[in-house]
Amino acid sequence: MATSDLPRPSNVPSSSAPLPRINLFTMFRLGLFQMGLGLLSLLTLGILNQVLISELQIPAILAGGSIAMYQFVSPARVWMGHISDSKPIRGYHRTGYVWLGMGLQAICLFLAIQVVWQLGASAAAGWTVVTTGWLALLAGMFALYGLCIATSSTPFAALLVDVSDEDNRSQLVGIVWAMLMVGIVAGAIVGEVLLDNIAPEALQAAITRLFILFPLTVVGLGIVATVGIEKKYSRYANRSSFAGREDQITLRQAIAVLTASKQTVFFFLFLLVMTISLFLQQPVLEPYAREVFGLSIGESAGLNQFWGYGILVGIGLSGFLIVPRLGKRHTAMIGCLFTGACFILVILAGVTANPTTLRSAVMLFGLGSGILTNSAVSLMLDLTAAETAGTFIGAWGLAQAMAQASATVLGGALLDIGRQVFPSTFLAFALVFACQAVGMVIAFGLLIRVNVQQFKTESGQAIATLMEMELD
Repeated sequence: MATSDLPRPSNVPSSSAPLPRINLFTMFRLGLFQMGLGLLSLLTLGILNQVLISELQIPAILAGGSIAMYQFVSPARVWMGHISDSKPIRGYHRTGYVWLGMGLQAICLFLAIQVVWQLGASAAAGWTVVTTGWLALLAGMFALYGLCIATSSTPFAALLVDVSDEDNRSQLVGIVWAMLMVGIVAGAIVGEVLLDNIAPEALQAAITRLFILFPLTVVGLGIVATVGIEKKYSRYANRSSFAGREDQITLRQAIAVLTASKQTVFFFLFLLVMTISLFLQQPVLEPYAREVFGLSIGESAGLNQFWGYGILVGIGLSGFLIVPRLGKRHTAMIGCLFTGACFILVILAGVTANPTTLRSAVMLFGLGSGILTNSAVSLMLDLTAAETAGTFIGAWGLAQAMAQASATVLGGALLDIGRQVFPSTFLAFALVFACQAVGMVIAFGLLIRVNVQQFKTESGQAIATLMEMELD
């Protein structure tokens, strides 16, 4: 039986039946999925990179490049989003893909850590063709891991569109993305406890246990987060003109709808510039704290706590206070300018070389990031056509993933350029933060041109044209 021929759930309400609105408890339950992603980010970016670079002495550019492969396969998000729109699993467009992707992520991470140990053993005996083969296999494992992420996270984000309305979307985004930060913090605490005072000879076994425990926990969290949600709350059947039809929109037609409005171009560019500007500091903030402020490795790593506190407050303030009063676009514009000003404060903190000033600036940067993240993601979900929600979410995810991967490379490159151009270490780091401030101003300029109502009109016309073509 074809996937599109599977029966729709018998209790999906008709277009005339009122649909229940998600409450706070349901929002927090959905946030468990993002909490799980926070836990997994600790494994890849918080532990695995340190193991490869510090413990196994793999060159940083090779280690970072291998891990970054999961970001560089992000074009698959557009295709995966379209699949979830057009090919439901047992009548559900999102839930089955979310569960499938999470299960495959757990398998990929377990296999990846096994490859890491083989790579380390081979590199310890000298770099050979076999070592290069293990490195290539590790990069391939993370490419597969990226495909698994696309399989789960893109339909999940589309599910957020399906179950929410414009007036409660910022609250949903605020809670769900705050839970992501909770997952990162919780993972850091649990990881520190489990790996604290581990003898070197027992480190491999302890890390392997983490790569089993965390992914299985995340699978459980994801199932609890989403079970029954689509069945009870999804508005997809009511919103989509193509829901339940055999002639589903093709990928080519979905991309035509995606590109029908110039607003999508402006917003795509805004996401690129904003995300790059946010994450340029990712590879340089801790070295900045060490080289300019004289902090230890532990103290510089602890800056993430202050950033996390700020972003949690910013997400909450934006979702429940600022966006309901000022709107999503205006809040995002404020977030761009405020975050840009915070980068200037990070530079000024270097003039004083006072660690307390730096921590305060980083916390304010987190606050601005939280405000900007909540409003931008809420706006992103608004700029999504119901008939092709997965495809739109995939496109926005593509912009963010490619921007994050590029920002990690560009941040290090800018620092290297700064070291060559300026005689002062402080000025080399200041160059990176100054570029971030300029990027936020550019993002602000792009956001001015985004008009949600015009997008809805133009994408609606594109959908109507598709339906007319099908009727003809």
